[in-house]
Amino acid sequence: MLKEILNVNLIELNVDVDNPDDAIRAGGRLLEKEGFIEHSYIDAMIENYRINGPYFVLTPRIAIPHAKVETGAKKIGLSLISLSKPIEFGNKINDPVELVICLSATDHSSHIEALAELADILMDENKVEKILKANDKEEVLEIL
Repeated sequence: MLKEILNVNLIELNVDVDNPDDAIRAGGRLLEKEGFIEHSYIDAMIENYRINGPYFVLTPRIAIPHAKVETGAKKIGLSLISLSKPIEFGNKINDPVELVICLSATDHSSHIEALAELADILMDENKVEKILKANDKEEVLEIL
């Protein structure tokens, strides 16, 4: 399923951001540009972070921002950005973040398969390290 919802246009490497809001915006813009979300979804992801904190920093170095379906999700999608420098999201256990994967889902269950595939990959520290060191988007797709 990952191959169906993630393509080279949804990947950006070595993105230079200074804070979590900018990181979420960068990932969100990729989803918006490809038609997966409306702009309101980006604002909702940032608002979700501000209200609920960094709960989506699920593992060391990886954040998976998302928002409620009704805030502008059009179809299931993922964007992936690696950061040029690690940033703090405020998660005492898993900060700093180096990889931001924005998630767009159109309901509460259809994205579960993609997240399960993604989780298998992200639990492999060698694969995460390869993604973070990649200089080519196609290389990232191959790892995934």
